[in-house]
Parts: sequence; structure tokens; C-alpha cells
Amino acid sequence: MKKISIALLGIAALGMAACQNKTAENVEANYDNAADNLDAMADNTANSAEADALQNQADNLEATGDNKAAAIDDKMDNGATAAQAKKEVNAM
Repeated sequence: MKKISIALLGIAALGMAACQNKTAENVEANYDNAADNLDAMADNTANSAEADALQNQADNLEATGDNKAAAIDDKMDNGATAAQAKKEVNAM
């Protein structure tokens, strides 16, 4: 079930990526890569509680990346430069 949820999030993220600028895409990709690493760690642990915790962290990272990318897009749509938007979003 979790793998299906993650797959659906990935599909949704790909759909959103088509509308994003390069800075937002990079931010989202960095969070997604970190989440993928946590998912791999979860797959390789024998402790189910630890695996669940790692998968939850991965899900949270993906959501954070999606939110930050969307916020960067919004700020840039309102006239901010890429650097300004990234700085303001990271300060959130």
C-alpha cells in the first residue's frame, strides 16, 4: 500500500514538474533524492518499526519538497528572481 502511495506521489510530482521552473524542479529533485535514499534504507532494514519510521520520513521529505517547489513557483510568478524566491522559501 505504501509503495502504491509513493508511486502516486511520484506521478503527481511529475505532472507538477511540467509547470515548474528550473529552480523549483531542482529543489524538488533534491528532496526526492533524499527521500529515495530513506526508502532504500527502509527496504534494507530488518526492523519493521525502523522501516516504517524511515518511510514516514521519506514521505515527509517528498511533501516538503513539493511544498517548497510550489512556493518557489508562486514567488517567481509574482516577480521574484530565482535566488530571491529560493531564499524566501528556505527561510520559511
